[in-house]
Amino acid sequence: ISACLVGSEMCIRDRVVISIMAIAAAGVSLSLRDSGQAQLEREAERLAALLESARAQARANGVPVRWRPMPQGFRFEGLPASAQLPSQWLQPGVQAQPATPLVLGPEPLIPPQSVTLTLRDSTSPPLRVATDGLRPFAVQSLP
Repeated sequence: ISACLVGSEMCIRDRVVISIMAIAAAGVSLSLRDSGQAQLEREAERLAALLESARAQARANGVPVRWRPMPQGFRFEGLPASAQLPSQWLQPGVQAQPATPLVLGPEPLIPPQSVTLTLRDSTSPPLRVATDGLRPFAVQSLP
């Protein structure tokens, strides 16, 4: 009888340990999963930084620079060849609206401008990257 009790105690202990490990593994896998909203926020923050970098280069070089969305990414026009800015989104399916270019300089005061980013096939709400013309580009949630 004592062997049976010892065996069932081990069995219960093993089940508890396995259950704890399964819960921990599920928690880790859920925390590693990247939501569409987080991806879109990352793209919007990156775009704001790229726009500010191009704006600074436009002022430093005294040349007009434009940012134009493209079907598979975007393009900076007017920068010197030495300026190596990315031209692709990090995530596939990012879309920018409107399709009109943003003017980034060379003047220190530019027109108020914005671009709205969405993630195709996602329920994530769109995000706007905007400037009032004086302040830096910043990410804004849409109501």
